[in-house]
Amino acid sequence: MFSKVHGRAVRASVSVGVLGALVVGAGYVWELRGVAAHRADGDAAQGVYQQDPERADRTAAAVLDGMVHEAPDAPADGKAFAGSGPAVRWRSAGWKPSDPLEARPANPEPIVGALFSPGDDGDPDHHCSGVVVHSQGGDLIATAAHCVYTGGFRTNLAFAPGYSDGAAPYGVWVPTRIDVDPRWTEDQDPDHDVAFVRLRRPGYPGRRLEDVTGAAEIGFRPELPAPARLVGYPNTSEQPLDCRNTARAAGPTQLRLDCADVPNGTSGGPVLTDGQTLIGVIGGLDGGGDDETSYSSYFGDGVRALYERATTSRSTPGGGL
Repeated sequence: MFSKVHGRAVRASVSVGVLGALVVGAGYVWELRGVAAHRADGDAAQGVYQQDPERADRTAAAVLDGMVHEAPDAPADGKAFAGSGPAVRWRSAGWKPSDPLEARPANPEPIVGALFSPGDDGDPDHHCSGVVVHSQGGDLIATAAHCVYTGGFRTNLAFAPGYSDGAAPYGVWVPTRIDVDPRWTEDQDPDHDVAFVRLRRPGYPGRRLEDVTGAAEIGFRPELPAPARLVGYPNTSEQPLDCRNTARAAGPTQLRLDCADVPNGTSGGPVLTDGQTLIGVIGGLDGGGDDETSYSSYFGDGVRALYERATTSRSTPGGGL
């Protein structure tokens, strides 16, 4: 069964690790210390973490030290976005479900990338996915909350848009601020498994992510059912995969898209309609799904409020430590 990483699953694995530490010995204690070393409390009551710049720069350096190599320079005018994905208006024409309904390897796209977490935190090199979304600051991605907050805010994150076979053609970007709903930090409520992360590229002051990659527009309160496509990076693959089907409501607070073989690492990847309109990120119910179905928290008023907070609040580097 392919299941996505989930808050409950992470807590369960940590609990098992603690028990193993008591029974087996120091090896498990050392592993748990590694996990704890890459977590910070931030402001859990508000669901905000503001990253320390030096810590973020160390993360970028670790990613670039053997995991990923950057292109000499990325386009700085957004032209890379033009034609990068299926921008056809699916509701009117040009769309059909995948046949069979199984995720398959896809070409990398500038707006979709892999989230890396170097260090001894128990995760693979890249463990989740994310998507660049339009914002006034031009520096924002959406992903799943469980990708950035499990037992604390993750401090060792880096995003590589358009990642493919060890190459980061649009650079490696690190957080300045992470926003999640307080209902996620309180009890990992799957109806609020959405996060927005503001990013910068070390060594390129003033460079805006969205100017390099383009961005998806967010479709709040999407009408369902809707033709849709999911995209994500399996943590065992150096290429993205995608699958198309009809996105449907799974109750009032969840979206579902039935597609087989969407494995670990795709959490946080986008669910897109009308070509490049974002209506969900893989996560939510059952940690994102199982071997037949992927879920997303519904992009309703709560996600809209979270987006507005993420895009209008000022970041103060180091303020969440």
